[in-house]
Amino acid sequence: MTTKKQFFSTSSPWEARVGYYRAVRHGGQIYVAGSTAADPDSSPEAPRVRFPGDALQQTRVILQEIIQAIQAVGGRGAESIVRCKLYVSRKEDCAAVGQGFKDVLGKDNGEQIGAAATMIVVANGFVDDDMLVEIEVDAIAES
Repeated sequence: MTTKKQFFSTSSPWEARVGYYRAVRHGGQIYVAGSTAADPDSSPEAPRVRFPGDALQQTRVILQEIIQAIQAVGGRGAESIVRCKLYVSRKEDCAAVGQGFKDVLGKDNGEQIGAAATMIVVANGFVDDDMLVEIEVDAIAES
């Protein structure tokens, strides 16, 4: 039996500019692309970032958008996330990013919420200087 992939897109200017999907589901596996706090109302020609200078708020917004993407392809939400990779452009923002992760996906948020996580400092930053955080996750959709 062949399983078809499911796709989910947002109005992110970066998705339109580069041509990728926010989330892809294949069978029970859900993969969410590296996500930033891109302003969905900005154009692909002039993308903007929400909460410039605020890594904590960017982290919270990104994780909420990721949860919505997981739900859009049939996952439960935060409970479905099994792995999280957090990329940070400035070492001094690691504590704020960690706090944002803890606020949304930390193991104290409920019995089924929690994920294996890795945080990496990206020495040369991202494609936009206002992007302080980029997050990608893997999730499982239970049948």
